[in-house]
Amino acid sequence: MATKKSFDCVDMKHRGAAKVQAKLAGMSYEQQLEYWRTRTDELLDFQRKAIRNRKAS
Repeated sequence: MATKKSFDCVDMKHRGAAKVQAKLAGMSYEQQLEYWRTRTDELLDFQRKAIRNRKAS
């Protein structure tokens, strides 16, 4: 008997990819590069803050 999962990782991945694809739709190549640069910078900032918070705990 299969149990009902409360969380589906693959479904979450697909929904996230669809959101990114919708954001990038209609953007030029240069605009897409800028989008990814900005998002990468935001991720790196988030990671740095998380590391600092973990060390402070």
